[in-house]
Amino acid sequence: MPANARHQWRYTVLLGAQWLVLAACAWAQAGGPAKAGAALQQADAAFRAGYAAMQAGELEKARTEFAQAARLAPRMAEPRVALGAILVQMGKPTEAIPELERALALRPGDPGAEANLAAAHEELGRALAAKGKTAEAEAEIQAAIAAIKTQPDARQMAALQDELGSLLAQQKRWAEAETAFRAALADPAQPAAAAAVHMHLGTVLLEEKRIEEALTELRLGAETGSAAGQDGNALAEFQLGHGLVVAGQDEEAVVHLERALKLSPDLPGAALEMAMAKQRLGKQDESIPLFQKAILAEPKNPVALTNLGLALTQTGRAKEAIPYFERALIETPADPVVHEDLGVARLQQSEFDAAIAEFEKARGVAPQDPQVHYDLGLAYKLKDRMDDAVLELTEAERLDPNLPDPPYTLGILLMQTGKLAGAVDQLRVALALRPDNGDGWAILGSVLKQLSRRPEAVEALRHAIELLPNQPSPHITLAGVLAEQGETAEAAAERKRAAELSRTAVNRQRAAFSTNAGNQLLARGEIEQAVARYLEAIAADPSFSDPHSQLAVAYSRQGRAAEAAAERAKAEALARTP
Repeated sequence: MPANARHQWRYTVLLGAQWLVLAACAWAQAGGPAKAGAALQQADAAFRAGYAAMQAGELEKARTEFAQAARLAPRMAEPRVALGAILVQMGKPTEAIPELERALALRPGDPGAEANLAAAHEELGRALAAKGKTAEAEAEIQAAIAAIKTQPDARQMAALQDELGSLLAQQKRWAEAETAFRAALADPAQPAAAAAVHMHLGTVLLEEKRIEEALTELRLGAETGSAAGQDGNALAEFQLGHGLVVAGQDEEAVVHLERALKLSPDLPGAALEMAMAKQRLGKQDESIPLFQKAILAEPKNPVALTNLGLALTQTGRAKEAIPYFERALIETPADPVVHEDLGVARLQQSEFDAAIAEFEKARGVAPQDPQVHYDLGLAYKLKDRMDDAVLELTEAERLDPNLPDPPYTLGILLMQTGKLAGAVDQLRVALALRPDNGDGWAILGSVLKQLSRRPEAVEALRHAIELLPNQPSPHITLAGVLAEQGETAEAAAERKRAAELSRTAVNRQRAAFSTNAGNQLLARGEIEQAVARYLEAIAADPSFSDPHSQLAVAYSRQGRAAEAAAERAKAEALARTP
């Protein structure tokens, strides 16, 4: 049933009342009892009684009186139009249809009979759709559209085309559904109805992978949806958010999904959609309460359970994640992704055997998934099952040669087992795929040094130094290679630089420790002691911006405004320094 079904039903009721009034006028113009005998006089009395009952809201009495009038005046259309209209109002479309068809046989083109016949077919179509009889429902809506010939009402026709489009979309007949929705938009419609049609059309265009066109329609739905009231607007915002998710525009999608949830906090699917968008954006902490809300609404939803477990694992809460993965596996026991994610959580808990068991289950279901083989290889490595690890990492590399992690991990494993030439080959493959891996270049340089391949080692280590300018270890290794080549001065310069970087690192650690201690003192209101610790931090590492900015806060609390401003300026200048 389309989103504006309740609006359509109210309109149908008004439609029946409207055409009863017109039928009454036509009856009066036809002469009523003035033209005749007792039967027609009785018909007139019955018609008038039916009309009065209708105005009083006594629908069953109105139906009885109109039926009596139709029997007494079988050649007149008005009683049958009135009877059909009242039956539509009473929710009896199967009884209304033959009466209205007889009225049209008596008076072809009667607009009241046509409009109510369309309404009857529409209600019957809705009833069939509710029972899952989509094809039969479609036939009734097509019949409703065909019934309106003489004076088509734009709002009624738009509603019918929208309903037809929805039925066609349920059958995945996207092109036909699009045609119906565009026909619905061709006629003037109330904002609420137009918003629904734009949403429906946008959804169909999404299914057809016509992303930009879909977003245009969904934006129109959101813009006009506010006229539909709070719930309608929430649905419009949700549909637009979903479309943006499909388009890969998670940042903007979150904005609209947040609006949808603010307007309708319990809107089905909205919390889960937003949680997953935030998860993809790396906002794991923000996604967790949203996943929890989604699970409260759908406790057995495997997607929500799995992704909550993943978010917890990614934030270092693997112990909490494990029960959610286990619940997800109850719903989808053969899902390799859940087994793999559970294995990662077990690995984070150092439960190596349990992790291996999950990865092996995932491999059994998805033997062509390179990530599964990689994870299993890593678990075998941590369990010191080196031969098994090599087999799995090699298979992961074979299945996807563009993944940098398998050859990198395999290179390290081969290095650790003394297979240095093989390690070099694998590390070079990994670095070709991820050339900005400074640690990888440093490891490659170290392995090449052990193989006495000094010119290659120097080149690799200089790459590492360029990418990791503040780390002393590549300088130390490079100094060793240069010394072996007899380049003593250059080797001494590298050792000196390494020593400087080591001192800087130690000083930064001291400064960070003193800054943290100062922050704790400041939080307790011990401002003078906090100032002392911040000054210690600055003395340890004058280039560290954090203690300067915190010292500015402490000075401000002491009322030393000028000194606070000076420290704040220093902090800002240091933060801008590369």
